[in-house]
Amino acid sequence: MPILTRTTKNMKIQINTDNNIEGGDELTQQTQALVESALERFADHITRVEVHLSDENSSHKGGIDKRCVMEARLEGMQPVAVTDEAETMDEAVNGAADKLEKMLDHELGRLDHR
Repeated sequence: MPILTRTTKNMKIQINTDNNIEGGDELTQQTQALVESALERFADHITRVEVHLSDENSSHKGGIDKRCVMEARLEGMQPVAVTDEAETMDEAVNGAADKLEKMLDHELGRLDHR
């Protein structure tokens, strides 16, 4: 279920959670700020970022069961997506943001060299 949709420059950010995640304002604001910070330099190329947060093993404590999937939709290109799993949601979001930043740097860098 979407808990936030916000547009920054040309980039729309949508955050979705599964039924096992408490989608409170703090989580929403932290995730939004992290996505904006990590992808700010690509904002002119990104039309939308979808963030999917889930707890794969909600009934048990511990373990690497928090998952963050980030999908970036780029103007004139196919969407790209990354996944990160970690013990905490903060770690999963940070890991996915880092992976997406590196992927976009690689993908958009290749376009610049053509």
